[in-house]
Amino acid sequence: MRPRIALRGGRRSAPSLVRAVRLLYTPPGTPLGQMRDAHFGGKDKMPKFGGCKTWQNQKIIIMTEKVQKLLNDYPAARWCALILIALMMFFAYMFVDVMSPLKSLIESSHGWNSGVFGTYASAEYILNVFGFLIIAGIILDKMGTRFTGVLSASIMVAGALIKFIGISSWFQTTGFCNWLNSWWVEMPGSAKMAALGFMIFGCGCEMAGTTVSKAIAKWFKGKEMALAMGLEMAIARLGVFAVMWISPIIADRFGNANGIVNAGDSAVASLGFCGALLLIGLINFIIFTFMDRKLDKQLVAAGLATEEKSPEDEFHVSDLGQIFSSKMFWLVALLCVLYYSAIFPFQRYAPNFLEVTLGIDATAASRLFSCFPILAMCLTPLLGIFLDTKGKGASMLMIGAVIMIACHLSFAFLLPAFPYKWLALTLIVILGVSFSLVPAALWPSVPKIIDEKVLGSAYCLIFWVQNIGLCLVPLLIGKLVESTGGYLVPMIVFSSFGVLAFIFSILLKIEDRKKGYGLEKPNIQK
Repeated sequence: MRPRIALRGGRRSAPSLVRAVRLLYTPPGTPLGQMRDAHFGGKDKMPKFGGCKTWQNQKIIIMTEKVQKLLNDYPAARWCALILIALMMFFAYMFVDVMSPLKSLIESSHGWNSGVFGTYASAEYILNVFGFLIIAGIILDKMGTRFTGVLSASIMVAGALIKFIGISSWFQTTGFCNWLNSWWVEMPGSAKMAALGFMIFGCGCEMAGTTVSKAIAKWFKGKEMALAMGLEMAIARLGVFAVMWISPIIADRFGNANGIVNAGDSAVASLGFCGALLLIGLINFIIFTFMDRKLDKQLVAAGLATEEKSPEDEFHVSDLGQIFSSKMFWLVALLCVLYYSAIFPFQRYAPNFLEVTLGIDATAASRLFSCFPILAMCLTPLLGIFLDTKGKGASMLMIGAVIMIACHLSFAFLLPAFPYKWLALTLIVILGVSFSLVPAALWPSVPKIIDEKVLGSAYCLIFWVQNIGLCLVPLLIGKLVESTGGYLVPMIVFSSFGVLAFIFSILLKIEDRKKGYGLEKPNIQK
């Protein structure tokens, strides 16, 4: 078939043309090079477009009337890819909160207290704060999503195994545990070992989160990106709901089974179950890598990508300066850390907060709080559709921050005065609305303000800033609960984070209006 060739930006005369392929420095031996040579009679006979002396200085477009679709052009393929990587995050979120509904059990059986639990919860973010996430971003942009995703899933499995060992009754009888008990005596040896495993797991979990975000940006570019990211977050949050129910059930039913654990050590059964799910998540991502490799081959064959990156597209460490010098990056990063510091640390303590405030047992409290991600899980995809078709992302960030402020102030003052389950459930569900609005608008906004070649590093740096807050805030909340004997002051602290997040969301909208990044515009390109 004789190709039709036109200058970039020229009129495309045939409405049936389904794809335009930009060609620059295409070697003669490639399929597109052969099309070019067939049309012009050789590269030496290229015309002098626009006054350019040589064809190498001119971008041209070869358009064929029949071009094979890419893999991500098929809805079934791209949504299947999304489900595979989203399930990995679903299992990761289950493991993150597997011990939250077992806080009282762990404290009674292992000699922990609220301060120790807060230190353990903060361990998830320590290595990330001290630079691992920056390294993870460089690995992601250098090595790609396939390598980084398999690596991150493997790290999660390794960390989960160490945490499992630390909580087990067998470990309490070892000489290594006795040595751990001999220093920093306020922190039991079991807590130190569990914190080490959680620290390693946290590196893999945060690396996986950024990898999944970049993978979605690649597979859904120009398509339903906000919906895809919303569904991924919804599936992940379903893991929080699931573990709030499943973890206590497994601990109660299997915790004292012969050959598994001893009495008072039933948390190990829940940990083992969620750890096995992490292995399934690793297998899911390995399957995704085969799909992603096929997509890359198609992109290369279509001339939309190359086997090796050009010097301009190759990531360099010096490119990090481009991110750090971006005002929009810092507005997004600071809004992110303030918002999530009022959500995830609260999530760690929420079952115990409800247990104390409402006077109910730990199982009932965890089931009550399990409703938190349900509305978020349902609303986030719908908000994604709205963002894809209508936009208004910056406005959503503002509304989400206001709702969060109102909820935490109600937890601080209203619920203790009226300790009813229906009121607690109402506040939890409303907080879930906030947890839909902000993430649904936040993460699809990043590709609009950051160059694609440093997108992985940008996501990791945002996660790095976020992890600083997520590392320090649980420590702060644990100390406040221990020193004040209640949750009034911690809830006020969470509310103050919401106020600051609201201020940054206003600044973000102002900057977008000045510079025209398109945060208020829809994602789907028409």
